[in-house]
Formats: sequence, structure tokens, C-alpha cells
Amino acid sequence: MDDLAKALAANLDKAFPDLVSQLQNGVFSGLRQLTGDHHQAEDLTQEAFIRAYRAMQTYHAERIRTMQLRGWVWTIALNLLRNQARAESRRPTPVKLEEAGYLPAEPPDSHLWRQRWSLLPVSQQRAVILRHVAGLSYEEICKATGRPPSTVRSDVRRGLARLRSIIDDETNRSIP
Repeated sequence: MDDLAKALAANLDKAFPDLVSQLQNGVFSGLRQLTGDHHQAEDLTQEAFIRAYRAMQTYHAERIRTMQLRGWVWTIALNLLRNQARAESRRPTPVKLEEAGYLPAEPPDSHLWRQRWSLLPVSQQRAVILRHVAGLSYEEICKATGRPPSTVRSDVRRGLARLRSIIDDETNRSIP
């Protein structure tokens, strides 16, 4: 990522597509898990990169050269997610096309995973998804969430332990 930051500082327009190609799948996957909605995750991912590009256009080359790019992009993505959640809490919930039967069904286990995620506190959901779905380092998660390293590590550890417990309970219930 350091080489990419240098390339962005040297020529933003030329190097920005490389940033997108390196980070977009991880950002999308993480947002997909956090939102439970493919289309919402796509929109948030696109908007995060648009905002990243616009912000970088205003930065001096030295600032871009020293950026922790993955953590910074995730900070933008999580802020967009928070803003969207805040805005949605103020308006009525529309019927999703998927629920009305107009779009193809999701993978069979996605509903099950959304149920499992919903049993975790939000801080643990985000930490586990950012670490294990999006592949961020603990340092990048700290930057993206604004939480201290010990708290992030604890959230990941506790979130994974809780998920294991949930899956073990499901397994034990299904065994006659």
C-alpha cells in the first residue's frame, strides 16, 4: 500500500483506479455483511470511493504519501453507513424488491448469517467483519472505527467467541 500511496501522490488520476481495484472487493464484502443488502453495499462502496477521490484531490502530495489507505477508505465507508442508518431511522421502511419476489433470492445461508450477526453487539459485528471479511489489520480497524487497539482486539475475540457459541448451539439443537 505504501507504493500505491506514493503513486497516488505522484499522479492521482492515473493511480486511483489501482486503489479501487485493490480495495473495492473487501469494502463491498464488509459492507454487504454489515448491511445485509447487496444493492445498499454496492451504493455505499461506490460512494466511499467517490468521496475518497474528491478528498484526495484537495490533499497535498505529502499527505497522500503518508496515508494509511485501507483504514482511511474504511473510515469513509463506515461514516457513510452511519449516516445512512441515521437517515433511515427518520423515514418509514420501504418494502424491498427481494421481499416482494421481484429479484433473485439471496444465497441460502445469507439469512442465517444475518441472524447470527444480529445477535452480536454492533461493535463486535463491525470488528469481526472488518477483520475477517474485509481483511483489515487491527491498526486499520482502529483508524476506521476510532477505537483503541485493545478494544478492537477484544471486540474481535469476543465476537468470534460469541459466533462459535451460536453455531455450537445451532448444531446441538439439530442433533437428535
